[in-house]
Amino acid sequence: MRHSQLTPQQVAVPGILGGMGPLAHIEFERRLIQKNLERGISSDQDYPVWVLVNASNIPDRTQSIAGETADCAPWLLHYGHLLERCGADFILVTCNTSHAFYDRVQPQLSVPWIHLMEQTVQFIRVTYSQVRRVGVLATDGTLRTELYTRSLIQAGLIPVVPMLGSAVQLQIMQSIYHPQWGIKNAGVWISEEVMQILQQSMAWLRQQGAEIVIAGCTELSVALARMESPALPWVDPLEVAASLTLDLAFGKRSLQSIWAA
Repeated sequence: MRHSQLTPQQVAVPGILGGMGPLAHIEFERRLIQKNLERGISSDQDYPVWVLVNASNIPDRTQSIAGETADCAPWLLHYGHLLERCGADFILVTCNTSHAFYDRVQPQLSVPWIHLMEQTVQFIRVTYSQVRRVGVLATDGTLRTELYTRSLIQAGLIPVVPMLGSAVQLQIMQSIYHPQWGIKNAGVWISEEVMQILQQSMAWLRQQGAEIVIAGCTELSVALARMESPALPWVDPLEVAASLTLDLAFGKRSLQSIWAA
């Protein structure tokens, strides 16, 4: 893609690596559209051009981390290179757990892969400056690799997370993976079982002292967005990423600052 074909307002092309799970990039694109509407767009041409890969054949990330299926890193690198060839100036991977492979993949890319955890935690520090204890709802893979835990600690915040194998975490995994009513397997429908589990999980995090919750899995972003009265305020990494993507695409923030970070 030649940048001369873009509108004068757009300076960078986002590359979206989605398909992990099936709603991941769809929910992210919805947030991109909504955030752009909130910025006062008035025509189709006011949206940025972006390129998307629906990489649904990448092995399950949590299983890969546990050594139960193939290594995801080569797949992420393959699709990262594909997005580069399509003209992407930076890459946004909508799956949280995929960031466990970030340190192995990013050095082999020629454009920045935006680090979802670092950007989300930075958003919390700026927007919720009084918050110190941050709860995390996520997959076993994300918890095992301490993706949010490390970013929160580095920012001087206290992570509040369920223990791997605990009753709370087992229920959270069921809400994502259950073969009948889990979010990954229910299409666009969110079951009552899922909503009950997430309400209970957020209440448990509040009991542990959490002041705010990160939806540390794309499927959880989908479900929590439909929750009427969550037990705690929550932060959606997809919302954070959508705002950053628009800022980068339209030159309100520089790619150099992201690359240096």
